[in-house]
Amino acid sequence: MALVRIGDTELDVERSGREDGPPLLLIMGMSGTALHWGDPFLDELRRDFDVIAFDHRGVGASTHLVGEISIADMASDAAALLAALGIDSAHVLGISMGGMIAQELALGWPERVRTLTLGCTYCGGPGGELSAPEVLQKLSAAMMSGDRERAFRTGWEVNVSPAFAANDEAWRRFRAVGEERAVAVPVVLAQLRACAAHDTHDRLGELAMPTLVIHGTLDQMLPVGNGHTIAALIDSSQLEILEGIGHLFFWELPEHSAELLRAHAAVSA
Repeated sequence: MALVRIGDTELDVERSGREDGPPLLLIMGMSGTALHWGDPFLDELRRDFDVIAFDHRGVGASTHLVGEISIADMASDAAALLAALGIDSAHVLGISMGGMIAQELALGWPERVRTLTLGCTYCGGPGGELSAPEVLQKLSAAMMSGDRERAFRTGWEVNVSPAFAANDEAWRRFRAVGEERAVAVPVVLAQLRACAAHDTHDRLGELAMPTLVIHGTLDQMLPVGNGHTIAALIDSSQLEILEGIGHLFFWELPEHSAELLRAHAAVSA
């Protein structure tokens, strides 16, 4: 990865895949890093796209986060990153908190977004539903316990379906990612507050670019009703519901998820 300066901030960026392919900006969710996209999904995307993944402020080698941050701030970072890389417009995939950032990016800088894909995310307002209190309590207790193994395992279990949680090989990969690049608890809490304040509900109707909304039916972090709500608000959207799949759909279905992205990008070709 390499540091890219945007104003007073530096973001740690990985660019891979086809140099002659269309740019695809990946915007990660809360407590995640560029590594959390997972090699199976990234390898599929690299066949067709110039893939750009980065770490948010406060994550990895990116500039240290001081104080609070908003979803709009992170969208501004994403727009500035594209400009710094000399990319006029890109296909954009945002998942979870990254999907909230992608919404603000598409609303504030529509010329930068060729197609928009919103995965397992939330828009606030009527019909918006954040994590259930019991899920947040389970995650919080694990994070604050000081037991790293418990924190990793709890994060895994609430982010994937029960069937996939039993996949030992995938669990080992997920744990290794967390060990390699941990996100500090104060940063996660600042991101959590940013998510709670996010509300694009009344503005999503302004979006005109082709939009794909993806959501798993067993998502514990942001229930599937959010996908239905977002798709109903965007006239140009297509809704893809994944039966029996959890929050990290691209871990559970990397090949299918990449194929959805390829087909969606083709509509703007």
